[in-house]
Amino acid sequence: MKQDVVATTNPPQEFLIYLPPCYSELTDKAYPVLYLLHGQTYNQDQWVRLGVPQIADKLIHTGESVPFIIVFPDDRFWNLPAGGRFGERLIHSLIPYVDANYRTISAAKYRSLGGLSRGAGWVIELGFQNPSLFGSLGLHSPAVFKDGAASIEKIIQNIPEDSRPRLWLDVGDNDRELESVLAFENILTQTVYPHEFHFYAGDHSEAYWSAHVEEYLRWYVKVWNE
Repeated sequence: MKQDVVATTNPPQEFLIYLPPCYSELTDKAYPVLYLLHGQTYNQDQWVRLGVPQIADKLIHTGESVPFIIVFPDDRFWNLPAGGRFGERLIHSLIPYVDANYRTISAAKYRSLGGLSRGAGWVIELGFQNPSLFGSLGLHSPAVFKDGAASIEKIIQNIPEDSRPRLWLDVGDNDRELESVLAFENILTQTVYPHEFHFYAGDHSEAYWSAHVEEYLRWYVKVWNE
């Protein structure tokens, strides 16, 4: 794991980055990249605490996945008037910075965006508004932005069918966001947007996410192994 920062943004966009075990040895190789967004009141280490780096190591070492990079952006300014919105920093500054400073494959198929809770709310907003950037979108117990709910159907309908990122959605049966998640899933169904919907036992907690984090990672990397 490595700490890095995009110093040119306001506030500076901090992030952790996971580099595959072979990164420093195979200096001519480029890698797929997965961006994982944390939940509200947490910071860039949430997915790390849930065990993502260890699971990535295992999948790579066993040959179950091609090597890949993971970026964990920090959004701890979620309730502070601290300059530009996180979404703007992610799209316009962080992704270009990572592509310029690390050996990523920049084609959309090899760039994925996932998040949990409020982070998944960002994935809905940023992923659907920028479908050419991402090949896969992962929504884990999403906190759907209420002020964007009315327009989300129109946004989805405007994405050409051949440009729609693959989509994962999961939620627990005792999740406090369950009603809005089910309403969002209904929009996906009504707009005939291909997606995987997983309805598990559990609530809106790290215990729930940690129980499924390996399943999440296996879904993200599956398309890179084809």
